[in-house]
Amino acid sequence: MKSNKKQLSSEQSEELLRTLKIRFEKNTNRHKGIAWAQVEAKLDAEKLWILDEMEITGGEPDVVGYDQKTDEYIFYDCSAESPKERRSICYDHEALEARKEHKPGNSAVEMAREMGIELLTEEQYRELQKLGKFDIKTSSWVKTPADIRKLGGAIFCDRRYDTIFVYHNGAESYYAARGFRGSLRV
Repeated sequence: MKSNKKQLSSEQSEELLRTLKIRFEKNTNRHKGIAWAQVEAKLDAEKLWILDEMEITGGEPDVVGYDQKTDEYIFYDCSAESPKERRSICYDHEALEARKEHKPGNSAVEMAREMGIELLTEEQYRELQKLGKFDIKTSSWVKTPADIRKLGGAIFCDRRYDTIFVYHNGAESYYAARGFRGSLRV
């Protein structure tokens, strides 16, 4: 069991590293020109804890790129559908507080903050979809522009009819098939 220190035991770290390496090697199309040893060398205890949070909530994190300017590898949630343990949530804490009844357990923005990840933006979501077919049966909240959020809305994306769709909803809405995907830089 994990402690509140946000640090994995050596056994948990080893198991997670094995899982991540296997996924990395199975999906080379997601990270051409990147070697696992380079990525692993940057994974400190804090980043491993965050990646484990992504993993145990169903995100199946994998490397999707490298930012030369910042010398960081980029992980996205690459599960086929929106991460299972991050569904049935509204968009943010403000939306959660606005619900009078039938409140969900949490919000996408708050869960991401607690996990140490960022919600994917619409642009990042579209980048992810170039690497495979994701959210064919589910949808994912994405980072909503402030002007939309100020008016009470939030946006989410999915893939239907081999096309990426961006939709809007009240930020307080939640559905069993809607969660969120995140990113982490290491």
